[in-house]
This record gives sequence, structure tokens and C-alpha cells, in this order.
Amino acid sequence: MEYRQLGASGLKVPVLSFGTGTFGGGGDFFKAWGNTQVDEAKQLVGLCMDAGINFFDTANVYSQGAAEEILGKAIIGMRDQIILSTKATFKMGSKPNDFGSSRFYLVKACEDSLRRLQTDYIDIYHMHGFDGVTPVEETLSALDDLVRAGKIRYIACSNFSGWHLMKSLSVSERYGWSKYIAHQAHYSLLSRELEWELMPLALDQNVGTIVWSPLSAGRLGGKYRRNQPIPADGRIAQGGGEGPAIPEDFFYNLIDVLDEVAGETGKTVAQVALNWLLQRPTVSNIVIGARNEDQLKQSLGAIGWNLSLDQVKKLDAASEKAPVYPYWHQRKNPDLNPLPDFYDRLNRS
Repeated sequence: MEYRQLGASGLKVPVLSFGTGTFGGGGDFFKAWGNTQVDEAKQLVGLCMDAGINFFDTANVYSQGAAEEILGKAIIGMRDQIILSTKATFKMGSKPNDFGSSRFYLVKACEDSLRRLQTDYIDIYHMHGFDGVTPVEETLSALDDLVRAGKIRYIACSNFSGWHLMKSLSVSERYGWSKYIAHQAHYSLLSRELEWELMPLALDQNVGTIVWSPLSAGRLGGKYRRNQPIPADGRIAQGGGEGPAIPEDFFYNLIDVLDEVAGETGKTVAQVALNWLLQRPTVSNIVIGARNEDQLKQSLGAIGWNLSLDQVKKLDAASEKAPVYPYWHQRKNPDLNPLPDFYDRLNRS
């Protein structure tokens, strides 16, 4: 298993981590992801450990705490061997202070996660989304206190805009508080918006990218084909998909190219899509999910090899989207922006 440095920290993480959104199956949304219970979770955790994946990612909002509870039971006896990541921000109740990034909420949310996970500390604690109501200083001060108390080892964010992350990094630097070392973000061949601003920011500030939904809610899992019905057993059909609608022509043209590259490499469509991500700048880790052992084993086949430069360029061309303003304007002015080097690195040329 390959390990990479996570941003501006001394922590090394495996390139794949296991996401537990499928644990619990609570509510219609997460039920569409999966319904893994304790016994099967133990099997999946064991398979991960055997493959060198010792990084497990969860969140308090996944099935309203059930995913954390199941993961906590599945890792009993191996806590010192794993890297454990969880998140807070989204609603965990109906009261006014049952969500957000206030000191009031975060201290309680952290304690609740520790209890559900049956651990004394969390290795990486993410803000699951940006709280535009709570002052950034309050959030980062509370997180720094939790780090100093030994309840959290590193802090990270998820689903931030560029200015959210940059402001947070600046405030942490100003007061000498812990900084976000990673940004868990949506990124795939179908969703490359990360490259417009967040990836250049991550390069400049040395923030590691942890990718969520690398197969775009299963769209890149190999089951979708032109002129065929959408798989009835997939997350999309069952209401568990996320993100805006994707134009059919763009989607199936990309699938055609993925099929072509998969044939050239002898790998599956999903393995090709994951391998492409592992060659992108700033990507430290990809969160993979699985409803069963077969899905997990297929994802493990994405490592230990690399796409060729021509194959990467072929996938780049098939998945490229015209950027929105101001990014298209900035790309027209390379003398004023350090974009050429960035895109050279993207294309490895």
C-alpha cells in the first residue's frame, strides 16, 4: 500500500481509505447507500486491514450516529493500528444548537463521537461543511482547544469554498492555532470543478485533498451504459445520489472512453476512474465505499499500477468542462496567474 504525506503535516496516510456511509442504513438517503451492520462491518474492516488500508472515515451525521457506533464496534482491539476520521457540522437534532460549528456544538459533537466510536481520541476531525453564521475565530479556537486537550490530533475541512478555506488558514496562522491540513472534497472524472480554485489553493498552501465520491455515486462503477436502463439497485435510482444533473451526452461519451481505456489496461471502469484520481496533484487519499466484499476488492484493484500518459490525456479530454467565471478569464492571462505550471502538472507534461 502506498502512503502519502497529508498536507502540511507529518501524518502519512494510505492512498485509499474506507468510508462508512454505508454503515447503519438509517433514513431513506443513507439506506440507498447501504445497510451494513456490525458483523459485516467487521469483515470489511478486516479485509481493509489485510490490504493495508488502516484509514477509516465516518461522520456523526451518517445514519444519525449509527455509522460511528458500528465502526466503533468493528475496530475494537485495533485502535492503535488505525487512523480514524470523523466529522461534525450538519444537523444531529431539532434544537437550535444541534448543528453548526460553534464552540457550544463542537465540544458536544466531539464528545458524542468519541463515545460512539469507543475511543479517547480522533486522528482527523473534519468540519463537514462551512458555517457562515459562526465566526471563524470561534470555530478554530474551539478546535485548537480540542487538539490541546488530546481529543483531536489533526483538523481538516470538507465542502469548503476557496475563500472559506483561505480565511480559515489565515486566522489559524494569525493566532498560532491548529490549521486545516486537508480538505475532503468531491472530485471525479465527472466533477472536476475542484481544479478551478481549490486545487491551486491546495498547491499553494500545502493542503492535502481527500476525495469523496470518487465514482460519482456509482455512475463510474461500470454499470451505466448508453441506451441501457439506469441500474435499479444503484444509489442514483434509490435516491442516494448527490450533485447536479449531468448531461447525458457528456456522461456517455466519457463512459465510452473509460471502456476503451479499461480494455487497454485489462482493468475495470471503476479501477481506471480511481487510478486517474491518484495521479492528480494534491490528492493524498481517496475514500472508497463498499456495500459488500466484492465491491471493496474491486476498488483495491485501482492501486499498484498507473495509467499511461496518453491514457491520462485521453480521459482528461473526455472529462474536460469549460470553467465558469472568473476561471476562464484567468486562464486567458497566464502572465498574471501561475496557472501554466499548475496545468502542466495536471497533464504531467
